[in-house]
Amino acid sequence: MSQDAYARAGVSQRAADRAVSALVAHLSRIDTGKPSRVVDLPGHYASVLRIDERTGVAFGTDGVGTKMLVAERLGRFDTIGIDCIAMNVNDLICVGAEPIALVDTILCATADAEVIGEIGKGLRAGAELAGIEIPGGEIAQVGDVVSGWELTGSAIGLVALDEIVTGERIAPGDVLIGLPSSGLHSNGYTLARKVLVGIPLDDERLGRPLGDVLLEPTAIYVRAVLELLRSDVDVRGLAHITGDGLNNLLRLSRAVGYEITDPLPVPPIFGLIQEVGGVDDEEMYEVFNMGLGFVCIVPSADADAACELLARHHPGTRVVGRVTDRAGSVERR
Repeated sequence: MSQDAYARAGVSQRAADRAVSALVAHLSRIDTGKPSRVVDLPGHYASVLRIDERTGVAFGTDGVGTKMLVAERLGRFDTIGIDCIAMNVNDLICVGAEPIALVDTILCATADAEVIGEIGKGLRAGAELAGIEIPGGEIAQVGDVVSGWELTGSAIGLVALDEIVTGERIAPGDVLIGLPSSGLHSNGYTLARKVLVGIPLDDERLGRPLGDVLLEPTAIYVRAVLELLRSDVDVRGLAHITGDGLNNLLRLSRAVGYEITDPLPVPPIFGLIQEVGGVDDEEMYEVFNMGLGFVCIVPSADADAACELLARHHPGTRVVGRVTDRAGSVERR
């Protein structure tokens, strides 16, 4: 595998982008017969609706993707709920919202109480890490649709309308503060599984069983980022680094560019995927987080204070790059 390995593994980001455009072409023309409550945040991580003149409610939805297939193969479902929570709440905080609740959806062929109980353990752990509630959800037995298990969630949060972090104030010279990932998180598993298919899940070349590494839960950044937002630091942009890798930075502001000059250490799992699959550097950084799970953008004068605060929650946090005047570009030095 080399260029476009992800597409050959079965996932085409270009096709996904076209599909989103086709969907939005219709959804953007919805006419309710009354003024829209939608706050215009095109391409951002979460949607925000105006509740009144001061308050907005942020919405997001996501799932754990094909990471669930690893859990099924190992018969271990006790952490996958953490991933579901993380993928949703980490998006909500990117608009400056405080996540408050999530509802989950479990699709399965048969409602196995033991498996669902294990999924519940992870959902509870993730909810407590994020400081949210799970007031309800749905279990659907749809054997004609899925043969195994699928877990998704939809989360809501609250944000003052005048405190939404849009990215519009990002300027050249601002710094990128990187928060370490815990590994693959919940992205790129279609490629990872295809590449690693010949390696037993009990292989310990990475220092512990490969299955354990692949099921490492997604880091939850909510408490750290909320503390940063409530501090005196001028937070200008927040980015959850998921599928699309570093290109996620472009969801904040295309009027500037981003340069990674001092990347965080890359966890060994990424090196194994690259070595076994022959995936080139460019595609690795377009598919995976490569050790960089979240980015906070602040003025250079606030860099030290921001790093100190965030590192108390996520050790290893530090400045990884800067904002440039090369609009629409993401570069690695």
